[in-house]
Amino acid sequence: MTSRKLLRRWLASVAILGALAAPLLASTRQAVAAGESAAASTAGTDLQEAKPAEVGVDPQKLVQLSGWLREQNLDVRSLLLVKDDKLVFERYTGGLDRDYNYELYSITKGAAAILAGMLIDEGKLHLDDKVGDVIAKRRPDLAAKFADKQDLRVRHILTMSSGLHYDFKPTGDPIYYEAPDRLALAADTQPKVPPGKEFEYTDINPILTAAVLSAAAGIPIQEYAEQKLFKPLDMKNYAWGRADQRGLVSTGWGLRLRPMDMAKIGLLVLHDGRWQNKQLVSAGWIRQMTSPGVVPYFGNYWWINDIVTSEPEYDTMGFKGQFIVALPKRDAVVVMTSQLPIEGGLREAKNVQIFRQIMNDYVLPALDAKAGPAGGQADAGEALAKELATSEQSHPAPGATPDPYETDTPRK
Repeated sequence: MTSRKLLRRWLASVAILGALAAPLLASTRQAVAAGESAAASTAGTDLQEAKPAEVGVDPQKLVQLSGWLREQNLDVRSLLLVKDDKLVFERYTGGLDRDYNYELYSITKGAAAILAGMLIDEGKLHLDDKVGDVIAKRRPDLAAKFADKQDLRVRHILTMSSGLHYDFKPTGDPIYYEAPDRLALAADTQPKVPPGKEFEYTDINPILTAAVLSAAAGIPIQEYAEQKLFKPLDMKNYAWGRADQRGLVSTGWGLRLRPMDMAKIGLLVLHDGRWQNKQLVSAGWIRQMTSPGVVPYFGNYWWINDIVTSEPEYDTMGFKGQFIVALPKRDAVVVMTSQLPIEGGLREAKNVQIFRQIMNDYVLPALDAKAGPAGGQADAGEALAKELATSEQSHPAPGATPDPYETDTPRK
């Protein structure tokens, strides 16, 4: 075979190999690009981190806190402390990590209050709007049921002062699980006292709120939340479920967030509605939301000085021990998810008492502490890292009965 023929054959082989390799190279580039895109999509999702001592927080107090939780066998599944916009303490148990989300129960109300403020800012909703008139826009079939509730305004359902009575005794708690149309149940409630006169924490109100916010937004409130709150805060692995057969969620339960994203809600409120130099909801609304309504300790779905009484504090809390706390004087946010005992009533439930102890006996002293010698800080930092690793592998027993529909199970 001549050298010219050998050359032509070699060139042909190279061409064939090149053709075969091209798809592989292209797919490799696509995979890399996808990986880069995925990395870019999660960049900025989580909060900047810092060592406690770097922002004036005593790590030794946090070691003591974590150790106390273990010794008491308390089922605190996540506990985060953010100081000066930096995550300085992040504790998990049971092999969980930051990517799991949790059923937040009534913290859903706290998120809904922010959404209400956004709709008010947009001029789509007003606190003095009649609840029946707003709902009738989407559910004209229920208009007649609000004939006896003409004085009921949006402000009343947001401040838990609707004056409506609902019988929570039926087996199965239908408004939570079984009702195919929970709004119809809420519309059937009877006025007990005039609206705006008395505070009564009843989950009829957030059902009405869900319907009002959805009607004002023109789309289901969970979709509005995704557009206006979840995505702007770079949240991930979020869900707002437990809708009834008509697609209506409740603004009283059903929201699932990662603790990291719960902290972002706390920071949004702490910074008067601003997130990364963008005003998502007006400062005026945040002030109103966290100011007393008909009682001094409750505003618009946010509690006021219910956990900490020694300084300004507002929080949103959920059944079995879910909390977001904002401490404006400290520029700090604390987040917790747990399965702790519920005995004791609304504001004095065992889980609330435990969290008050966490905040007042450990977190506030940690924030108060002065930075010690560099060597001591290093030792305390190492002790904290070791303690957090130990806690992550601990498996405390749940202090409350798990939800029968497995909503209490963390999800990734």
